[in-house]
Amino acid sequence: MRNFEKSHKLDHVCYDIRGPIMEEANRMIRNGEEVLKLNIGNPAYFGFKTPESLVRHMAENLPLTEGYSDSHGLMSAREAICGYCREKGIPNVGVDDIYTGNGVSELITLSMQGLLDNGDEVLVPTPDYPLWTASVTLAGGLAVHYVCDEESNWMPDLKDMESKVTSRTKAIVVINPNNPTGAVYPKEILEGIVAIARRHDLILFADEIYDRLVMDGLEHTALASLAPDLLTVSLNGLSKSHLMAGYRCGWMCLAGDKRRYKGYIEGINLLSSMRLCSNVPAQSLIAPALAERESTKEMLVPGGRVYEQRDCIYNMLRDIPGITVKKPEAAFYIFPKIDTKRFGIHDDELFALDLLKQEKILVTHGKGFHWIRPDHFRIVYLPAVAELTEACERMRHFFENYHQA
Repeated sequence: MRNFEKSHKLDHVCYDIRGPIMEEANRMIRNGEEVLKLNIGNPAYFGFKTPESLVRHMAENLPLTEGYSDSHGLMSAREAICGYCREKGIPNVGVDDIYTGNGVSELITLSMQGLLDNGDEVLVPTPDYPLWTASVTLAGGLAVHYVCDEESNWMPDLKDMESKVTSRTKAIVVINPNNPTGAVYPKEILEGIVAIARRHDLILFADEIYDRLVMDGLEHTALASLAPDLLTVSLNGLSKSHLMAGYRCGWMCLAGDKRRYKGYIEGINLLSSMRLCSNVPAQSLIAPALAERESTKEMLVPGGRVYEQRDCIYNMLRDIPGITVKKPEAAFYIFPKIDTKRFGIHDDELFALDLLKQEKILVTHGKGFHWIRPDHFRIVYLPAVAELTEACERMRHFFENYHQA
């Protein structure tokens, strides 16, 4: 099985989805070549800083956060998460329904291990955040990919989703706002997903870590708020919204009707206890972080860094012949489409490798997100406008003469 990991940076070496692209990037970097990294969703790498008030809070509270916490997490953190759930309209969540984790990634894996037997199926979007597919597979399950339709601004295709439900299907995964497309799902789409889950008695998994990174005046609707009669496992954290990727601070909430899922909840409790607890000093930041969101909002409006970088990359990509793109509405990602006939592209991994070698730009190819055709790639638009401008100029130069061998 292919090895998927959450991206991170150690010293000067790149880490991402493993394979020949990353091996070549690391070789180039070790040889002293400068690689423009547009593959890594790590805000700190691009000069974003965790709010000073949170850094100071953590430092001041270190003497008070020694030792293990309850396996669910610090009570102060769980109470703050309960308050956030109420704010989002997420029903029936108490402090014992919350699990803090070393990032959402740990909790995705834990939630799948507690749910699946060999051969069970989970509906996962294509494109997806690849850890979902990997975690389903590691737990012995089969990830069945439903299509998100680019022509409908990357909305889930509800007919395709329902057509893929079988007697082995246990759950539906919804990534909203979406990585890698940056799409935000409207309420009517979410209601359609809930209706499918209701008809087929499925658990919902709502990956909503980008819910505080929505632009253009859009509102994010929590999936669990529409499904009080179903079990919804909602996942969130501080890595992106508060620029705290290295702190490893995420959480998972069991919301809605939990009465028929005693065995699953017992399994989750056991797995949570087995790893003792998540990072306790980082847990101490959850309450103050959820009370302090103004610095995040400032990045997402005209003049804010993320907003301006989003507009820069979107407008410049649209001007490259052979490239089309939907404007992302949230998060840090854009997922351009390549005219494969124009460039003779039959292998998107080879395309990304050629781009790396010729222009020293590192991107993630679409199939890394389980996309179904070799015609997309993901760009992380966290670099400053000047770097993004340079990247697009290099890509324009690359595509002027590129034709895949």
